[in-house]
Amino acid sequence: MKPSPIHTHGRADYVGIAGSLLCIVHCLLTPVLAVGSSLTVDDHTIAGFLHLDYLFVLVNGLAVYYATRGHKFPLVKLILWLAFGLFAVSILLEGTATVFVWLGYIGSGVLIAGHAVNLLLCRPWMMAHK
Repeated sequence: MKPSPIHTHGRADYVGIAGSLLCIVHCLLTPVLAVGSSLTVDDHTIAGFLHLDYLFVLVNGLAVYYATRGHKFPLVKLILWLAFGLFAVSILLEGTATVFVWLGYIGSGVLIAGHAVNLLLCRPWMMAHK
């Protein structure tokens, strides 16, 4: 029996993990910077920093797309897409209720875990045994 092809989109998993981690750091630092910006005259830099949320949605969406394209594990694919959906909706609605901020953290955490599991499952030694 011929082994399965090697997982060729591992970079997407690394980008997804990095994007989600950076988003968590960004979300934790934004309130601190916003308070600090009230003490300064020019807060255009802070306003630009606050809009990084949409960049994280784009980066994580592309990472999930490329990580799951042609995927052999439907459960991992489903988890990544559901986590991304939760993450994206939470980011878009975080200004409406505090619950969306917490759901965004959860979505980001599940994205990190999902990409890590995807990397583990798609290692060449794992793929040879499937």
